[in-house]
Amino acid sequence: MLIAVRVKPNARQTALTQQDDGTWLAAVNAPPVDGKANTALIELVAEHFGVPKSKVRIQSGAGSRIKRIFVPDP
Repeated sequence: MLIAVRVKPNARQTALTQQDDGTWLAAVNAPPVDGKANTALIELVAEHFGVPKSKVRIQSGAGSRIKRIFVPDP
């Protein structure tokens, strides 16, 4: 499945919550430097959906705060 995620880097706590419009808000405590926030996002999404990190990938928006992420069915 593809999910739309808005990323908030440098957050105090790490959390993944679904918004009313069906998109997701991901707060990660990693900075948006050298792909650290993207790596933290992939780890967070994989943990939340119970899938391996290697199966989760960013389809589009790697350099943006709004991303489309592919998550395989668990």
